[in-house]
Amino acid sequence: MTELNLLKIPSENEYLNCIRCGLCLAVCPTYREYLDETASPRGRVALARKGLEGELELSSNLIEQMYACFACMACNDACPVGIHPADLAIEMRFVQEQIKPAAWKEKLFGGLIGRPAKMELATLPLRIYEAIGLRKLVYALAIRRLFSSQLRDMEAMLPHQPTRPLRQVLPLETKAVGETRYRVGFFLGCAQSLMFSEESAATVRVLARNGCTIITPKETVCCGMPAAGYGRQDLVEKHAKQNIALFEKVDVDTIITDCATCGSKLKEYGEILAHVPDWAERSAAFSTKVQDISQFLMSIPLEKPTGRIDARVTYHDPCHLKRAQGIWKEPRNLLKMIAGLEFIEMPESDWCCGSAGSQLITHYETSTRVMDRKVENIRSTRAEIVSSGCPGCQMQIASGIRRNNLAIEVVHPVQLLDRAYHNLEGDEWKKD
Repeated sequence: MTELNLLKIPSENEYLNCIRCGLCLAVCPTYREYLDETASPRGRVALARKGLEGELELSSNLIEQMYACFACMACNDACPVGIHPADLAIEMRFVQEQIKPAAWKEKLFGGLIGRPAKMELATLPLRIYEAIGLRKLVYALAIRRLFSSQLRDMEAMLPHQPTRPLRQVLPLETKAVGETRYRVGFFLGCAQSLMFSEESAATVRVLARNGCTIITPKETVCCGMPAAGYGRQDLVEKHAKQNIALFEKVDVDTIITDCATCGSKLKEYGEILAHVPDWAERSAAFSTKVQDISQFLMSIPLEKPTGRIDARVTYHDPCHLKRAQGIWKEPRNLLKMIAGLEFIEMPESDWCCGSAGSQLITHYETSTRVMDRKVENIRSTRAEIVSSGCPGCQMQIASGIRRNNLAIEVVHPVQLLDRAYHNLEGDEWKKD
């Protein structure tokens, strides 16, 4: 149990200041829905402290309160005490795994999610569902009405499925258009390869257009965020080592990701492996190279597209992009470069959409309540397009939009930039 000693239990003084404060209540999405202290960051801090000190049993009910946290980090930013309640909730999930490990987590995060080929096989039925026209039939015949509300929302989350995972399509090296000014690595995330291949293909095209030769290692594994969310820190370290070793084999100055969640976790590798012999320097060197696509594009002389997109657009801030990485101006500035786009700021743009990875599956009622509020804020902008840089957010928002029968497109900012370039250049930029 030596791992538990590494956890930072709030001190008595911190704890007393915490329970007297309550600033976190104003920014917590779960507390806003239920107005219950156990659904608040302050309540979770109290439960965690009492559990870690032995005053409360680390029961399944107590741990459930930690899993009910969306880990959106709004409380971390608001906390004047410096406790970081969202981080503590995640650490408590790790504590549970030390006491009562769940075998299914090893099979899911180690045996499936940590193996790209198996992930491709597991998601094959979804690609078939789309390819043979069954999905269109389900909608045309209103078969979805026979589904439970949760199953309908889960089906609505699915983006347009690619014919093949992008990992099988992208070459190892994509040459820059014209002179190579930058040599960058591209971290192709699981969701991006399997669900959002059009999005990541657009990322590669935009990078190549702007003088980048792109190296895309095919053996990358999950960034580790799903395993971290379910308390399997050992698998996070395993995935981190695999990805670091893989990128050490290629000569790149920057590692680009177009997934906010992946970027957040990749940038933490240096901290995660800081205590591991032979990996501290390697992980730190890796993490310092990682940049979100919008962060990188706005740091270089980016070619302004001359194509137009005449549409009203708004933007949702992924928690793992704005709070974890401090990136929020860059995607907005990128969108504002596109002629014809009318950018409208969304109310509560940086509030969690309710996805939090798997909350639509595990905490359906809370997830949909938070999602519906997000959709109302989108609706208030009268936008035709909502843009966001996280696949989880995109899927959640798309589900909410279909749930409310709205005609709003959900896209990554880089897709709109690629589309503006495409409007100018024609079909040579539209590749399968």
